[in-house]
Amino acid sequence: MDVVEKLNLLAQDAQYDLACACGTKNSDDHRKRGADGNWLYPVTVPGGGSGILLKTLVTNACTSDCKYCPLRLNGKSRRVSLIPDKLAAFFIDLCRRKNLIGIFLSSGLLDHPDKSMQLLIDTASILRYKYRYRGYIHTKIIPGASTESIIKAVSLSSAVSLNIETPGETYFSKLSSRKKYLTDIIEPLKLLSSLTDKHSKYKRVKTSTQFIVGASDEPDQEIVKYMWGLYDRLNLNRIYFSAYQKGLGHPEIPGELYVPESPDNIFVREHRLYQSDFLMRSYGFTYQDFMFGSGGNLDLSKDPKQQWADSHPEFYPVSIKRSSKEELLRVPGLGPVIVKRIVKYRKSTPLSSLDSIKMPKHLLQKASPYIML
Repeated sequence: MDVVEKLNLLAQDAQYDLACACGTKNSDDHRKRGADGNWLYPVTVPGGGSGILLKTLVTNACTSDCKYCPLRLNGKSRRVSLIPDKLAAFFIDLCRRKNLIGIFLSSGLLDHPDKSMQLLIDTASILRYKYRYRGYIHTKIIPGASTESIIKAVSLSSAVSLNIETPGETYFSKLSSRKKYLTDIIEPLKLLSSLTDKHSKYKRVKTSTQFIVGASDEPDQEIVKYMWGLYDRLNLNRIYFSAYQKGLGHPEIPGELYVPESPDNIFVREHRLYQSDFLMRSYGFTYQDFMFGSGGNLDLSKDPKQQWADSHPEFYPVSIKRSSKEELLRVPGLGPVIVKRIVKYRKSTPLSSLDSIKMPKHLLQKASPYIML
């Protein structure tokens, strides 16, 4: 097989790793199949900005037993690999023909984590030193990789990620017997946190992780609790969520046994978790602000911000003229962009009407019951 044929397979298999997420706003944000293969993924990078990444595995060969993953050991995928030098050369040539912001490098787990890491490190090294590439490189950290491999990967990358998969060892053990949660996942995440601390020389490298939602039997409450810890204690830049889709994994994991009322519920659940993540990162919400049902899950019928507002009538109405930024962000319909606009406008001009803020009508209707002038 030539490089293009291999990339067609490897990029398709990379879809299961969402540490760079596809947009959902319009068709321009969705991944596209190029004339020479399906591997170009639109993303919003953790540091801000957006563009197109070449997203691929270096190899889809894997000796791990992750029961949710179709690429697991004894899975039915056709196994292929790419030599780092050929992948790097192909990417550089593609950059000359297309407007790409960078590359996302991941890999299956070979018989030792550092073997997989070496493929990723070699590819990044060739790009940085042979081709003098200074663009965006996102490198996946392989669970169980050595400290030396992780440090080298961080030194070459613009962003790194390591999938946490589940909120805790109990849920993780139902998905894999080969990987160890504390030593292969948690300790490397702590190392990434220290390596990219604001006082370190790699402080510009962004860090992220991903939960596989619904493969195990964890409630949302546990996921949100871990999210808060990852942001509050490990200072991760971004958390992603991948809804487990039945039929891709081993028939005996909890995700295969769960039968939702609607097949779409797992994707609504994923959406609620993304909303919760956004509230933590941009709205000042903490773990204590979220509300869960008797089973420990978020309400699928109502977004978590609206649920908080409906449960705290004593907080409203909020004064548009005098309330703080933090208070305004608790108003349904008001997001960070509009709140920033309000705060900036009222510093120089008496605010007598929201018409001057140029707020979309549907958002104004949503916010009106909760605000006053």
